[in-house]
Amino acid sequence: MSTSLAVELPGRSHSDGRRFAALDGLRIVGALAVLTTHAAFSSGDALFGPFAGLLSRLDAGVPLFFVVSGFLLYRPHVRVRLGTAGEREAGRTLDGRVYLRHRALRILPVLWLAVLAAVLLLPHPASVGAGDYVRIATLTQIYTDSPSVPGLTQMWSLATEVAFYLALPLLAWGLARVPGSAPVWTRRSAVLLALTPVVAVVWIVATHNAFGAAANLWLPAYLGWFGMGMLLALWHEARLAGAWPRTVLDDLGQAPGTVWAMAAALYLLLSTPVAGPYGLTSATTLEAVVKNVGYTLLGLLVVAPCVTAEATSSRVVRALGSRPAKALGDVSYGVFAYHLIVLGLVERAIGHQDFTGNLPILWPVTVLVSIPLAYASFRWIERPIMQWGRRRVGRARPQPAPAPAPATSSGRHRPGPTAAR
Repeated sequence: MSTSLAVELPGRSHSDGRRFAALDGLRIVGALAVLTTHAAFSSGDALFGPFAGLLSRLDAGVPLFFVVSGFLLYRPHVRVRLGTAGEREAGRTLDGRVYLRHRALRILPVLWLAVLAAVLLLPHPASVGAGDYVRIATLTQIYTDSPSVPGLTQMWSLATEVAFYLALPLLAWGLARVPGSAPVWTRRSAVLLALTPVVAVVWIVATHNAFGAAANLWLPAYLGWFGMGMLLALWHEARLAGAWPRTVLDDLGQAPGTVWAMAAALYLLLSTPVAGPYGLTSATTLEAVVKNVGYTLLGLLVVAPCVTAEATSSRVVRALGSRPAKALGDVSYGVFAYHLIVLGLVERAIGHQDFTGNLPILWPVTVLVSIPLAYASFRWIERPIMQWGRRRVGRARPQPAPAPAPATSSGRHRPGPTAAR
């Protein structure tokens, strides 16, 4: 999809002082992976070239973003439930209006600019009408069998991610009410989150080719990807709070090279036809399940070291959290949103016909145009809008309600005021 939209305003630290800086660099890695697979598809190299499998499966950038979103957005809720969040953080976390306003300000302006640019700059097939652009602008296109809209086909993942944004407060509310002391609650919640890939598999099996292609893009099919990010947030915060004992996961967390080697091996496996066709041919139910479950584990393996490993223990983690990587991470959403429009313009400029090669031209030119364009969007549109939104919320917000007290050993919450949702 998208670059991770589940982020605080770049440059701001989390309230507990942790920024997870390596996630900044990971966002641009994911965005460039998505750009690359689209350029390779247009050239045909992702369909029948010698590296077709490797290029085709670079759509694995999408699960990276979904895992990051699950981690960053659910983490504050875990801190509130464990009683480790400060008053201000708890009030902001539990204020659904602030949460939704921030999400809207983060994604909608760029989305609408991309839709407008696609309307003005790219040709419109006869099968595409004004209603199709409106559905994309409102992120409702995945709920109908809509035609492919030039320059905007990647927005399906943004629509799915927004569905998660809307579902998260309810999911977090339900998990927060799982009874038990902090260690008990952590174990029970971990079991529930570990079942999210099962929910995805059941959905895929039940709906595959049953309700048209649209159902394949709905949130339940990707709940495992978000759920693994939520599980990672639960594990991370529970370890800090002493609610989860040390396990082999801690050792793996400090060995990012080993974890990423496992991810690379899995990626090579998924690059074979076992995970389905490389093109737009429909996958079988088994292939769809294999790809979904494989991407679930792949996303977790790639993201986890960026959260758990110390920068001093890995040059890659340090590089992903460096200033240049952060600057690129800041513009990753723009790269995601605009790159297909740029690719379409490049194709027109060089007279490219689909599946006729030209990847050595299409890829670098699209990258070199998309990144400055995304920087301009971030510098003069995205960041000012986000800053305005935060100033407005800061002026209007009353004193935050205190965080709910952590559960006692009996599993009951101590009485106290609760924050309104």
